[in-house]
Amino acid sequence: MIAIIQPSNIQGALHANASKSCMQRACAAALLHHGETTILNPGNSFDDLAAIDMIQKLGAKVISNSDGSLTIQSKGVTPIDHQLNCGESGLGIRMFTPIAALSNISLAINGTGSLLKRPMHFFDEVLPLLSVKVSSDNGYLPITIQGPLKPNNILIDGSLSSQFLTGLLMAFGAAEADGVTIAVNNLKSRPYIDLTLKVMEAFGTIVRNNEYASFSFFKSDQKRKKATVEYQVEGDWSGAAFLLVAGAVAGNITVKGLDVFSTQADKAILQALSDAGAGLSVQEHQIEVRSLPLKAFHFNATDCPDLFPPLVALAAFCEGTTVIEGVHRLAHKESNRGDSLQKEFSKLGVEVKLQDNLMLITGLRNGLAMGQIKQAIIHSHHDHRIAMAAAIAALKAETAVTIEAAEAINKSYPAFYNHLQKLGVIVETRF
Repeated sequence: MIAIIQPSNIQGALHANASKSCMQRACAAALLHHGETTILNPGNSFDDLAAIDMIQKLGAKVISNSDGSLTIQSKGVTPIDHQLNCGESGLGIRMFTPIAALSNISLAINGTGSLLKRPMHFFDEVLPLLSVKVSSDNGYLPITIQGPLKPNNILIDGSLSSQFLTGLLMAFGAAEADGVTIAVNNLKSRPYIDLTLKVMEAFGTIVRNNEYASFSFFKSDQKRKKATVEYQVEGDWSGAAFLLVAGAVAGNITVKGLDVFSTQADKAILQALSDAGAGLSVQEHQIEVRSLPLKAFHFNATDCPDLFPPLVALAAFCEGTTVIEGVHRLAHKESNRGDSLQKEFSKLGVEVKLQDNLMLITGLRNGLAMGQIKQAIIHSHHDHRIAMAAAIAALKAETAVTIEAAEAINKSYPAFYNHLQKLGVIVETRF
């Protein structure tokens, strides 16, 4: 699919889409919960649907309700299929593999697209320490596992992704670990672990966070498990970051449904917008943003690497050179995101340089003036965030910008183009 984005000034109000980070974790927690869970405001992105498929194949019953909520009935991990597929979800494969290993049944776990190129050596090294038999394709998918996983004191590397730790935390909790500690070296994306612990606590499982150096389990800490749990999925700061940047460069908009007290890492977009000089009004249940002259900023995205694409779109309209730290976190995303951003934004006339762990973006001389972005044909590299970043930059283009493989947005934000249209953007899609 291609999407053609016309330059536009925008205005209006939108409700943020559901957070796939929360939704996927809620699905996993509902699977591990012995009882019934109601998920309110469930997501419908491709990653969310992959998580629903995973928990169904691992034994949960999922019922769609007339009010849009989901009811999940489960007795824990009781697989009904030996073949599991996480789609293209990095969180899905890293979280559900340890969870699936709670079963004593041999299971094959695979994925699609870019997930097949992401390294999974972690499982080859760690799962045998937990009594799980594992084999992979030289550290890549597919993976075959056979448990049951038995919690043990282990030391893991947290530098590649916190998502591996998320899976272990959930699996250890479900296995009723007692007096057991997971020690972690060089943990990245700490806010995502905060989110994992928050979801686990909502389902009655308490983990002691020892300043992110280790995580301990004690039966004496645990809450009495409820037969029924109701969980509200938060609005998605990752997707909303693109809308907020759109408001900062092209109009005056309001985004509703975001929790300003959220543990989601991408809430940090507010700091970047503030540093860039955007007009911001932050309220408890909505964020208002308007375009003002913008200035270059310095931002450390090590713990929130998914913010790189909207930050580059923002920096393109800032006077001066913006510096973003954390480029090393971008190699194993849906694309090599640092290279993809550099290549595609250069087509738009925006200079992006990569210097070791830094990304430097030279803002356009006349800032927010219409016509500063060049007409171009952009390729998403099948990366949802590249497609969305290009669409935001196109709002100030000299004429329409075309995005190829534009359907990549379905991975996290299927309503993205529709939401732009509601704000007044002319978007044409062709198949």
